[in-house]
Amino acid sequence: MQARFFRQLSLAIAILTIPQFTYSTAESVLCSSALRAEEVQEFGGRGGDGSPGEKGKNGSNSESLTVFADGSPMTLDLSGENGLAGSDGTNGSDAICGNIAEDVQMNLQAANGGNGGDGADGGNGGNGGSLTIYSTDKSYLQQIYAIASGGEGGEPGKGGTGGAGCQCPTSYWSQQTCTGNPGSSEYSCTTREYQCRDGFEGRRGRDGRKGRNGRLGVLTLINLDKSLQPDQTQATITIGQLKDRGFTLSKNEWETRTGAASLLAPGSIIADEYQELVARHEHTVLLVWDAPQSVSKFADQRITLKLEGENGVNVTFPDQIWLETSDLGRDTITEIFVFNAVLEDDVTQLKDQGISGMGENLELTLIDQAKISNVLTTDFMIKYRVSRSSDRARSRRRYDYRTRYEGEVPVSAIDQEGDRFTIKLGELPIPPEFLKTGTDIEVQLTANRSFADNSKQQKITVRDVIKR
Repeated sequence: MQARFFRQLSLAIAILTIPQFTYSTAESVLCSSALRAEEVQEFGGRGGDGSPGEKGKNGSNSESLTVFADGSPMTLDLSGENGLAGSDGTNGSDAICGNIAEDVQMNLQAANGGNGGDGADGGNGGNGGSLTIYSTDKSYLQQIYAIASGGEGGEPGKGGTGGAGCQCPTSYWSQQTCTGNPGSSEYSCTTREYQCRDGFEGRRGRDGRKGRNGRLGVLTLINLDKSLQPDQTQATITIGQLKDRGFTLSKNEWETRTGAASLLAPGSIIADEYQELVARHEHTVLLVWDAPQSVSKFADQRITLKLEGENGVNVTFPDQIWLETSDLGRDTITEIFVFNAVLEDDVTQLKDQGISGMGENLELTLIDQAKISNVLTTDFMIKYRVSRSSDRARSRRRYDYRTRYEGEVPVSAIDQEGDRFTIKLGELPIPPEFLKTGTDIEVQLTANRSFADNSKQQKITVRDVIKR
């Protein structure tokens, strides 16, 4: 060992005294170290790693409970179940060590021990159950002893210890290697030193985490003696359903308060904040069908009802129907009276029956196929056009019509009998020469049909030749 120390010291002095060789000498040392690192051989077998622990099972949540308080004593256990402990990780095993040959000519690395397994997390505690109490007298709650605590979180598992690594029987040794025949000029011997490094102890496994404690149960207080119905602030139902049984909209008004445990029997355990019902708003909508039209034709149409404020309601009818209605509201009831009803698709069912007559007696007849003209208001705009083409050029007629009159059809020129309309073209301010027999005409009608606050247009075009 002394000789080795002096050799290293001599090398250091040589480097310091010959600056111009510092870089190359250091480089050769690094290369030599790298070379020795490549010649390292492991001995022994690495220890096996420990297995991780198994997570603790979560505790079950307590079931929620609803009771009606009448002053009778009650004891209620709504505790959450405790979580189970996580299991420990197993220990890592020791490295398997063998004997080292005395004449080994290589650097050695002893085997490491196995790592310990990680400890598992504890299971979470179950939540305390929610408690709903119906009572018309808060003093009755003093007779109820309730424990709604959350379950304890399970304990964590511990990490396993690491296994021991192999130890070298000696840290350094020398081996001499000779070449040539003893006594000859070619005979030389070299002594080389080798190193053995001890194996490391395996890493200790990490400890698990404690499970989370369960939450406290929550109190809900309802000042009623019957089951509370859920909120129903909006609904979409058919006209048939609304007519037959009406519909009630509702909204429950809640307030968050503190001091839940003080309302119950001494020693009770429950979350401090609780919910209390302070008001319930209800509004009933009824539909009264007083229309001459049969309700069956409209029964499947859907109406949307929406509660507004404490005692208001908004009713939205579908665009597909036109209604004449009146509302009557009193307290928490709204009655909707329907006096007339029309399907929008029926509004544009006018069909021409052709042109007849000539001159002052020229007329255009229309029929309302939906038979609802007694309910609708109908007025007409007209464009009366004449073609200059002869019979031999009928294929060109649509291109050479000329407008001879355009405007509103006065009421005096409209004859209505139920669902039949007669437009008296001959009474319009049209020059007589364009009302003669054989004249090729085109009549463009725009019928504007309205009812209540609704209106819709229908365009009708008729082409014909005036006949006797």
